[in-house]
Formats: sequence, structure tokens, C-alpha cells
Amino acid sequence: MSEQEREHQADQPDLCEVLTSNPYPGRGILCACTGDGAVFGGYFVTGRSDASREREIRLTDGGEVAVAAKSDTGFDPLRHYIAATASPEWLVFGNGAQVSTVAERLERGLHAPVALDDLEHEPDGPIYTDRITAILHRPSGSPAVLGAARRSMASGSSSDIITMTVRDIHPGRAVLLTTYHSDGRTIDGGQPFIEVRILADSGTGLLDEMWSSLNPDYRVAAMVLPAAAEVAIALIRNS
Repeated sequence: MSEQEREHQADQPDLCEVLTSNPYPGRGILCACTGDGAVFGGYFVTGRSDASREREIRLTDGGEVAVAAKSDTGFDPLRHYIAATASPEWLVFGNGAQVSTVAERLERGLHAPVALDDLEHEPDGPIYTDRITAILHRPSGSPAVLGAARRSMASGSSSDIITMTVRDIHPGRAVLLTTYHSDGRTIDGGQPFIEVRILADSGTGLLDEMWSSLNPDYRVAAMVLPAAAEVAIALIRNS
């Protein structure tokens, strides 16, 4: 890393600072490189309502990661979904059913930015939550492609698609995308693609850093996925 890159990274806020200043971030995705040089995908869930908080992250029998109800309370497609899936070539994770859609598009040979196109925000008016998704190319984790489908401010009904390709993720660096920026009462859309510093030297450390940065009044679940390994060894924490 050049001296200029080190100075740029030093100017970036750290993950704890960003999440602490955003008490209710909704759901978030993180593409990060820990101090040991390994690339990880991170995902977290926060919630305010009882229904949102009665969820957990768990592995499925099919080798995917799901956000599911803790008990048999019925299926809600906006709250329960496959949050991460992988092939030998890529890892996809995000906050809704679009994860499976993007994975199917990649299987058909579409390039990552194209696979993230033409998605829609959630139909949960009046909030209209963003659909946020990340693709990590395996086994290196680079490039990482992140996308958000956000309600158009111009039309009010369709979605605008915002994508970012990160060619290289250096140790100690991460890119964060959240659905909300909120104090828990008033909700605004999340700030897109926040570049942050991380302190973690391993996947376990990254999960600890992410979990401890989330407001305990709202945190529900979090996971960390190594780009180079099977989804089945995901590190998961539930409240």
C-alpha cells in the first residue's frame, strides 16, 4: 500500500464510529478485509418491532444462510429470506429475496453489475426499504460488487439502481451499506457505500467488532462469511 493510500485510509471513519452514530441502521452488508489479509462478507439485522426482533440467522439444510423466525409464526417474505448463497465462483448476500434472484442470474452467466440491475425496493410503504446486495468473487473476494435498489425520488414508484465495484479491498478496510440512517424514531434511507476502517485481524474479530458496534436495543443477528470458504462455516451470532 502506498503512503497516499495509507493517508486516505487513516482519514476514513472506523466501523464502530459509523454504526454507533446510526442507532437503527436496519439491515447492513459489509465487504471487508481483515488484518490477516482475508476477505469477508458481513451481514447484520436490527429491528424495532416484536416481529422484527423475533428472528435469527441460521444455516439451512441446503447449505445457505437464512433469516428466519425463531418460532413457527408464519412466513413473511419481507422478514424471512435466504440471506447468503454461494457457488465456486461467487458469494452473494443481502437483505431479501433478491439474493436468490441475483444468484440465478449469475448462474446464467450474467456479469455481477448486470445481475444487480432491474431489482426493486421493498413494497413496505411508507418506508420503502432498499434492497441491498453484495457479490464477492471467489476465492479472492475481489472484485466486490455492491448494489442498492432504492425508491426513485423522481417518480416515487420505480427503483433507482446504485452499484459500486471495489476492485481491491486492502487489509483494515471495508465498505458498508445500510438500509436506514435512523435514531430509532425517524427513518431515512441509508447513506450509500460508506468506506470504513476495521480493527479486526480475523473473521471472529470482525463479527465481534460489528456486533459490539450495533445498538443493543435494536440488534437482532449478525454473520460473517469468508469469501474463500463454504457458506456452512459462516460465523453467526443471534441475540
